[in-house]
Amino acid sequence: MNQILALREKRANLWNETKAFLESHRAEDGTVSAEDNATYEKMEADVVALGKEIERLERQAAIDREMDQPTASPLVSRPVAPTAQKQGRASDEYKAAFWGMIRNRVATPGVMNALQVGTDSEGGYLVPDEYERTLVQGLEEENVLRSLCTVIQTSSGDRKIPLVASHGTASWVDEEATIPDSDDVFGQISIGAHKVATMIKVSDELLQDSVFNIESYIAAEFARRIGAAEEEAFITGNGTGKPTGLLHATNGAGIGVTTNGNTPTADEIFDLVHSIKSVYRKKAVFLLNDSTLKALRKLKDGQGQYLWQPGLKEGQPDTLLNYRLVTSPFMPEIDSGNKVILFGDFKSYWIADRQGRSFQRLNELYAATGQVGFRATQRVDGRLVLAEAMKCLAVKA
Repeated sequence: MNQILALREKRANLWNETKAFLESHRAEDGTVSAEDNATYEKMEADVVALGKEIERLERQAAIDREMDQPTASPLVSRPVAPTAQKQGRASDEYKAAFWGMIRNRVATPGVMNALQVGTDSEGGYLVPDEYERTLVQGLEEENVLRSLCTVIQTSSGDRKIPLVASHGTASWVDEEATIPDSDDVFGQISIGAHKVATMIKVSDELLQDSVFNIESYIAAEFARRIGAAEEEAFITGNGTGKPTGLLHATNGAGIGVTTNGNTPTADEIFDLVHSIKSVYRKKAVFLLNDSTLKALRKLKDGQGQYLWQPGLKEGQPDTLLNYRLVTSPFMPEIDSGNKVILFGDFKSYWIADRQGRSFQRLNELYAATGQVGFRATQRVDGRLVLAEAMKCLAVKA
């Protein structure tokens, strides 16, 4: 912990030195020479690298705290009746049968009987309940939007989400006068399910090796691949065969600010913040590409203070105008006509998971190379439910 705090202090000091260097090497017209700019970018890169190291150490500390938790608690009360045995995909029998199917080429009749509980319509088998939670947790770690947005579970069919299109109003009336009607107007949007899939190959030797943790490997690969595909779709998806992204032209976030120049200015960032109602600004977050963040680090407000500020305490994120910053490689970079910054309450974007992630073992497809294929599939959809809660900044065309 002391190491993390020390690195945060070092990062903050380095950032102050970086800002001081930039100010001391500006010409009278505000420009910086190519040589000085290269030095500044090197110092800025060191600030970014320290930030990534701090994040890595904080993740390690969180895992260490979890591993240090006691595996058993002392008996301080009367024994309670044993809990009912888990059924279906939550049972130990199904879990053992599922991983037996993953590791072995030939399944015994007993294993096949147990797997009938989770038979998928497309020939695969649904993962055990507890392992499915592991996969979801992995997706949240790989996909930054899952930790920001509203995630719901659906079982089948489309999910209808009611919306209030317009609110009723109150009126001043005379004594004994008729009170005018003023009803709320309701609408609804529909969230369905789109399939995303990946193929994972594992050698026969690794599958037969009991030391190799096949569960962790598949979970990590599933999260990395599916998480990246999800994050891209949640941002830029067109709604055809994939979720409707936040930057969708008609069903995504509206344009709050369009820049006057080729890059955003401090005033335009202020305008973007105030383009949404104050009630949504309480939990608002910036989402942008890392290259866009690099350009914003040089911006200052009217008092000469830099808009970007590094987090100084454990768990404290970097901020822009005191709002949390989140970066994604799938946000467009600064270029003519691009929507480069999203700002708002991301809880207004709903992610719908269709319950039941499926694995199918493919014995023959890669048999010539001594490998076994595993097809992993997931069904998910996403949609911006409350458009007024989020706006974007676009670079002028």
